Amino acid sequence: MTARIIDGKAVAAELRAAVAGRVATLGYRPGLVVVLVGDDPASAVYVRNKDRAAHGAGFESRTIRLPAATSEAELLAVIAGLNDDPQTDGILVQLPLPRHIATAAIIRAIDPAKDVDGFHPENVAALALGAPRLVPCTPRGVMRLLEVSGTPVAGRRAVVVGRSNIVGRPMAALLLSADATVTIAHSRTRDIAAECRRAEILIAAVGRAEMVKAEWIGPGATVIDVGINRTEAGTLVGDVDYQAAREVAGAITPVPGGVGPMTIACLLENTLEAAIARRSR
Repeated sequence: MTARIIDGKAVAAELRAAVAGRVATLGYRPGLVVVLVGDDPASAVYVRNKDRAAHGAGFESRTIRLPAATSEAELLAVIAGLNDDPQTDGILVQLPLPRHIATAAIIRAIDPAKDVDGFHPENVAALALGAPRLVPCTPRGVMRLLEVSGTPVAGRRAVVVGRSNIVGRPMAALLLSADATVTIAHSRTRDIAAECRRAEILIAAVGRAEMVKAEWIGPGATVIDVGINRTEAGTLVGDVDYQAAREVAGAITPVPGGVGPMTIACLLENTLEAAIARRSR
């Protein structure tokens, strides 16, 4: 058996087109501002892709670039200004931040109604309580891929490998809200391979290249690979041993071209929803 490929690139293109269609019906252009501190090359590429996608969907998008030496107080002042700006509907502070800046303090400073990353404690609490508002983009994209691929979630055994606040924990909350039976596996999990083999839906979000082997996957399982890792040879691979896993899984996302494009598409969707909610008050 060779797994069916879940084409995140195609699904993301459809979602971006749908967002652009909705934006065209509005009497304004939703405003998205990305704040980039420092010159991390990976972050810079990601921000350029976000900006290109936002402009393509009809958004008013801009990036504020700050030097790596920017103080926490200076960054907080920038965020305060964006919170007060009526033309700014979504604020995204690109992570990671320089070490001298407390990430938690920056996230808390963003207006929850403009927190299009979905990381503010108020948005996290709403998700945990089963009443999500702005949902983290990557987990939201994974749920869309499961839906589009025709993967049933209700009643299924789902295992999330990884417990980060950005992906693992919100991913588990979304699956639980969709009536899956959810396990979070992590570095302290005993016999992690056995836990993964029980999954009918396996989400790999641990950030270790090809950690999840084919023998960890139950026959016919749907495998969603969130990881993006660069090898010494310079190639991009996921958290799953993709070629071997294809011979066991029922459906699987590739890397690249799987979850990655969905993250940006869902950022646009979050920004659109934030704009509509704010401007209809």
